Amino acid sequence: MIKVTKEIVLAGGCFWGVEEYMSRIDGVVETKVGYANGNTENPTYEEVCTNTTGHAEACYIKFDENVISLEKLLNRFWKIIDPTIANRQGPDVGSQYRTGIFYMSEDDLPIIMKTFNEQKKKYDKPIVTEVEPLKVFYDAEEYHQDYLKKNPGGYCHINLDV
Repeated sequence: MIKVTKEIVLAGGCFWGVEEYMSRIDGVVETKVGYANGNTENPTYEEVCTNTTGHAEACYIKFDENVISLEKLLNRFWKIIDPTIANRQGPDVGSQYRTGIFYMSEDDLPIIMKTFNEQKKKYDKPIVTEVEPLKVFYDAEEYHQDYLKKNPGGYCHINLDV
C-alpha cells in the first residue's frame, strides 16, 4: 500500500509531551517541536517564553492517512488538552501554551471543524482552541527535539497513556 502522508501542527501546552504522545500513535511517521504562528522570525525558546513573540509551542506531525485518519488523530489530541483554558495547560502558563490546530490544507478544515464541534458538546465553557491555517513554523532548538525520549523522567503535564 502506498503511504498517503498528511501534515498538521498541533499546540497543546508544553510541546515535549505533545510530541511524545503523538510519536507513539501508529501511523505517525514524523514529529518535531517548534514555534508556530507568531510574529518573530526564527525565535529562540527564551524569546518565546517572554510572551512577546506571538508563537505557540507546537508539534509538527506527519502521518500516514492509510493508518490513521486526521479525524482519529485529532480525537486523540482532544484527549490530552483542556480546550476551554486560554494560555495555559497544566501548570504551564503563558500565550505560548495556548492550544491550537494549525492546518496546511484547506481540505482538512471540515474534518477539523467536525471534531471541534463535537468537543463543544462536551463542555459548558466555550472552546478556545485556535483553528487557523499554519502561517509559520520554526523548528525548536535541538535539545527540545524528542526531549522525553532523551530524558525519560523529564517533565510532562499530560498523561501519555490516554
